[in-house]
Amino acid sequence: MIYIFYTYDQALHAVHDTWGCVYLYSPDTTKYLIHISLSAEGVVEKPDVVGAIFGQTEGLLGEDLDLRDLQRTGRVGRIDVQITSKKGETKGEILISSSLDRAETAILAASLETIDRVGPCVARVLVESIEDIRVSKRKKIVDRAKEILIERFDDGTIDSDELLDDVRESLRIEKIGTIGEEKAPAGPNVLDSDAIIIVEGRADVINLLRYGIKNAVAVEGTNIPRSVVDLCEKKTTTAFFDGDRGGELILRELLQVADIDFVAFSPRGKSVEDMTRKEVIKTLRNKVPVEYVRDQYFEDAAELPELRGPKGGGEGDEGHERRVRHSSPAKRREAGQAPQNIRDHFDDIKGNNLARFLSDDLSVVRELPVDEVEKAIETIDSAATGLVLDRPVDQKLIDRMVQRGLSYVAAKDFRGIVKRPLSIRLLKLGS
Repeated sequence: MIYIFYTYDQALHAVHDTWGCVYLYSPDTTKYLIHISLSAEGVVEKPDVVGAIFGQTEGLLGEDLDLRDLQRTGRVGRIDVQITSKKGETKGEILISSSLDRAETAILAASLETIDRVGPCVARVLVESIEDIRVSKRKKIVDRAKEILIERFDDGTIDSDELLDDVRESLRIEKIGTIGEEKAPAGPNVLDSDAIIIVEGRADVINLLRYGIKNAVAVEGTNIPRSVVDLCEKKTTTAFFDGDRGGELILRELLQVADIDFVAFSPRGKSVEDMTRKEVIKTLRNKVPVEYVRDQYFEDAAELPELRGPKGGGEGDEGHERRVRHSSPAKRREAGQAPQNIRDHFDDIKGNNLARFLSDDLSVVRELPVDEVEKAIETIDSAATGLVLDRPVDQKLIDRMVQRGLSYVAAKDFRGIVKRPLSIRLLKLGS
């Protein structure tokens, strides 16, 4: 037996026939793969099959299509035989690769069906299919290209809005500064604006800057900076903290040392730095005067700083929001206008012995007589987040609201409240 070795760079496969000769098969030039089924009435082996193929096709198609010569020149590849014998019968598959053209490959395949014996056994050979290797490769290429396109490419989709937001955000972040000796983080318009927003930390200031709100200043904890306290005396001030226990503690401290005008309540469990533009705008729009919430944080109203007159300039100054202890706490809406805030809903029901369950966007979930509130709480829609009613609120009603997960209750008075739950805000809306 003679062995001939070839280098890997030649990309050639060495195969052997039954006569011991070595033939070459290059997968780079293969075009077609002939699939042939074989059945023999007896037990035969692979050398018997290969021998029958060469022996019974020799001289059948002339010199140009002689199988042995085609293998020597590399135009036909190795003959791969896979057979099994069972109960005195042999069945299997023959695979032959070809780099001939379509017509020549078809003729070669048809010639193999003339084989009627393998060794001493009667046999039947049938061409099942001729596979175009290039089509299979193209399919694999396409399938793999799809995987690469989905999995391997970085997401380079260009969104104009995202590009603009990124540029604007970097500009706003660059403009964040500090005020006072404490270096409290602040937006660029804090010192020049008539109104300011007090938030908890630097990240809150940055998030508000993203949405174009440039008059926010951070206290960074319960130790309120003196510079912030001084600003609160001169400007209309809104406290805007996280909707958690930490936010309430900072608000309590701020109310003791600073002159606050309004309080904007974040959604329960929501951080100002994580709020969307829509959430921020809605929360600030629904801010309430500090008088409505002082009883929630202090047993004695005297603990709050004494409320003075309007801050800033005289009556003609634009953009100044006014103190409201002895005057109307909110601007009255025009006749027929839909309620814009909790105070508007209270004004609608006041004197009518009614109650309203409100959703997160302050739309009315259900309106009913005040004496039916306790029963209604048990079956109220989950969309309801708050209650406004024209009667005093007692401990029993608050306990039921806690069980239903409501966030706030607004009423003209609160009586007999021994335990004030942290999960519900009590808003006292006087007459």
